[in-house]
Amino acid sequence: MEYDEKLARFRQVHLNPFNKQQHEQGAGEEAPDVTSQVRLPELPPGEPEFRCPERVMDLGLSEDHFARPVGLFLASDIQQLRQAIQECKQVILELPEHSEKQKDAVVRLIHLRLKLQELKDPNEDEPNIRVLLEHRFYKEKSKSVKQTCDKCNTVIWGLIQTWYTCTGCYYRCHSKCLNLISKPCVRSKVSHQAEYELNICPEAGLDSQDYRCAECRAPISLRGVPSEARQCDYTGQYYCSHCHWNDLAVIPARVVHNWDFEPRKVSRGSMRYLALMMSRPVLRLREINPLLFNYVEELVEIRKLRQDILLMKPYFITCREAMAARLLLQLQDRQHFVENDEMYSVQDLLDTHTGRLGCSLAETHTLFAKHIKLDCERCQAKGFVCELCREGDVLFPFDSHTSVCADCSAVFHRDCYYDNSTTCPRCARLTLRKQSLFREPGPDLDA
Repeated sequence: MEYDEKLARFRQVHLNPFNKQQHEQGAGEEAPDVTSQVRLPELPPGEPEFRCPERVMDLGLSEDHFARPVGLFLASDIQQLRQAIQECKQVILELPEHSEKQKDAVVRLIHLRLKLQELKDPNEDEPNIRVLLEHRFYKEKSKSVKQTCDKCNTVIWGLIQTWYTCTGCYYRCHSKCLNLISKPCVRSKVSHQAEYELNICPEAGLDSQDYRCAECRAPISLRGVPSEARQCDYTGQYYCSHCHWNDLAVIPARVVHNWDFEPRKVSRGSMRYLALMMSRPVLRLREINPLLFNYVEELVEIRKLRQDILLMKPYFITCREAMAARLLLQLQDRQHFVENDEMYSVQDLLDTHTGRLGCSLAETHTLFAKHIKLDCERCQAKGFVCELCREGDVLFPFDSHTSVCADCSAVFHRDCYYDNSTTCPRCARLTLRKQSLFREPGPDLDA
């Protein structure tokens, strides 16, 4: 009860912001004395009394906070929101440019559009993983990253929209676009058919495609009517603007034939396929273009280092220290380097062109050679002595001044091996030993 008395006294001695009669009074008229009409209850002694000074308290009355907001802010369905957006647009056009009211109206318009988008794509509980057309879609939780939907080609507003990413080919789309996807996962093609198109831009013409997009079959033409035809430099085919975003990628055919690493425009599907194939060793350069080694010196150096590493591999497999140190894991990103010296990936050729592969492979080669020739006594004991001159230090098959017999893998000095243009001494002894074992027994003279 005491609180109600205080509240009544406060309201009567202050300006009532909802009383429009006080604002409509003329300058010469005096406001009626409210305190004289209603007798206020007396306060107990010692209780502070609310007094209103001559100036009115700043309650933010300069702006009408209770007016109807521009653009039907309380609209609850899609139709009302669309009508509110149109009204808000009209208000923005009528207000003076760069004014504060116009800026506030623009902010209201943004909120209305976000609300409309939220109603179209409600953030409901959806499964975290969806499998569709060999895609394995994972529900994204990032709200701040701006992405573009690969299906509808519009922005994904992560703050209010649910979106998915394929863990195989990184295809991104809204949750509402999942059931509209018609493109299978590119990773399945990589798994079943891991090979490149090695003809440079094999164009066949729009007529061979029936003047339709090679992927979604939408009508296209070079004049841009009804849709612009964009050529993919990898496949040579033409695509529409929804399937070809002018992404740039290195073309494998231009690399192996022309040693050309300039990125060129490709379709979305080709870009994903080339990205997944980038590190796959599927290029056998000796068969595709053997003359490339005559013109690219870096490739010759890389091939020699890979051959030496293959010769070092048997030492590591039979060495406990090397297996414990896991030296071969130095090449875990390029596992094919410890399996053969013929297969290359596009990433290998790109790093060779930039010089990064030569530097990293030379460091790995030095580390391997140091273990075999200096650090490990067991690996040192597996060295060779030149059987032609029997002089010099212990030889290893990966030394630059040695030659290796192709039949018995014996190691000799290169000069000694080529000066004695005869067969390998070890091979000669093995041949004589085999002949003595299979020689027919002679007649028994005692008999």
